[in-house]
Amino acid sequence: MEQIIRIGMDTSKHIFQLHGVDAAEQPVLRKRLRRGEVLGFFAKLPSTVIGIEACGAAHYWARELNQLGHEVKLIAPQLVKPYVTRNKNDGRDADGLCEAMSRPRMRFVPVKTAEQQAALMLAGVRQHQIARRTQLGNAIRGYAAEFGLTAAKGLDKIEPLLAEIAQDETVPALARELLAFQGRDYARLQIELKAIEVKLRAWHRANADSRRLATIPGIGPVGATSLVMKTPDPRAFPSGRHFAAWLGLTPKDHSTAGKTRLGRITRAGDEMLRSVLVAGATAVIQQVRRGRGHTSPWLIALLKRKPPKLAAVALANKIARIAWKLMVTGESYDGARMLGASASAA
Repeated sequence: MEQIIRIGMDTSKHIFQLHGVDAAEQPVLRKRLRRGEVLGFFAKLPSTVIGIEACGAAHYWARELNQLGHEVKLIAPQLVKPYVTRNKNDGRDADGLCEAMSRPRMRFVPVKTAEQQAALMLAGVRQHQIARRTQLGNAIRGYAAEFGLTAAKGLDKIEPLLAEIAQDETVPALARELLAFQGRDYARLQIELKAIEVKLRAWHRANADSRRLATIPGIGPVGATSLVMKTPDPRAFPSGRHFAAWLGLTPKDHSTAGKTRLGRITRAGDEMLRSVLVAGATAVIQQVRRGRGHTSPWLIALLKRKPPKLAAVALANKIARIAWKLMVTGESYDGARMLGASASAA
């Protein structure tokens, strides 16, 4: 077999397809492996460069193959798709990966450590539990309304509603029993969520970058930890503007023939991280409109000419750029300099 310089590996739960090329860019390896055969095969192979789509379990395989002496590069699936020829199958997916990773301008995803992925899991489990709590709370309200019992908005109104249902003899016994079951599930979710948030705050206090980011107006412990967890290598972005674009906080560009046509924000990147930044920016704007806190001349001027929602997205963009700069330089937040009249934060 000729010396392999690059391998594209299409992964799945059980089957792994390999496509390798030599120095002349000619295919010299086309092989299908089962999951249990992967590490054994690469342990016998001379060190080479391996490309994998950044999908489920990709970081695990990258860590394992790196330990065997190979160099693993993770590529976002949307960047691989243009290189996959028609009549898609596993072999062509591996071929497309091998071709994509050869491009000199290709962007790669940093490989996360096991500790970084555990931290991401903490944020993900919290988000999942919040969604379950919302779903269960809405279900309780919906079922209770069928018997003429309603409650005001707010999480703190669920328990009084359940207590009222338990004492209302006009509600059928079966319905009261089922709603009590849902109430116990809701109470358990509340306890679990509080335990997760304690762990998240402990992680925040132990991380210097997260503590510095939390000093930026509009970023709290959740936003700070999310930024640090989801951006293990901020230097992968050339500037803060590239970082904001990665988060989907820049407008879509449909310009042509010298005519600039900008649309809505792209909503690319991580939805949870983007929503946290926009929510934080909205809170800052609410305080400014009430005359509280330090007011930025740039933000006041923006609010005079733009609706609050558009201003919140623009402020979230600025906050993201400031956060990128603090993560890269290790500086502390200086409100007068970073959130002042200047629109540049990178």
